Amino acid sequence: MTTIKFLFMMAILRFVPRTRLFGLKRWLLRRAGLKIGKNVRVHSKAVFEDKNVEIGSNSWIGPDTWLIASPKAHIRIGTNCDIAPKCLLVVGSHEMGASQQRAGNGKSMPIEIGNGVWIGARSVVLGGVKIGCGAVIAAGAVVTQSCPPNVLVGGVPARIIKSLR
Repeated sequence: MTTIKFLFMMAILRFVPRTRLFGLKRWLLRRAGLKIGKNVRVHSKAVFEDKNVEIGSNSWIGPDTWLIASPKAHIRIGTNCDIAPKCLLVVGSHEMGASQQRAGNGKSMPIEIGNGVWIGARSVVLGGVKIGCGAVIAAGAVVTQSCPPNVLVGGVPARIIKSLR
């Protein structure tokens, strides 16, 4: 898959009606090289920076959500997940550098989101994080560490607020 083909498919996606024609969007995303399950619904304003993304069946990706994967690190979203508007999932970061340049060497770590997860609006999920099945990420949370299944997490940085069992 060439970068040009990926970019072309992403450009077409932006012109499809925002909350309709989900079958066409799934087809475009698959043609761009992403792994997309059945009945996935992606808002046309969602942004994918790399094809190294897998979305399980019956999941929703909201508007203005950015999924920034890389060839070195994937983003894997389980089945029956809901990702609200304006979320950011980013696999890349930097090692801490010297005082002359704190953003040292770049690094990429995968993101894995379990089945049935709900990620609230304007949340951020950083590389290296695994979110357990059935977890809820409160709106505006910054998830810097993995969290177990069936918990509500929130805050900056995100912490477990309560168990959902």
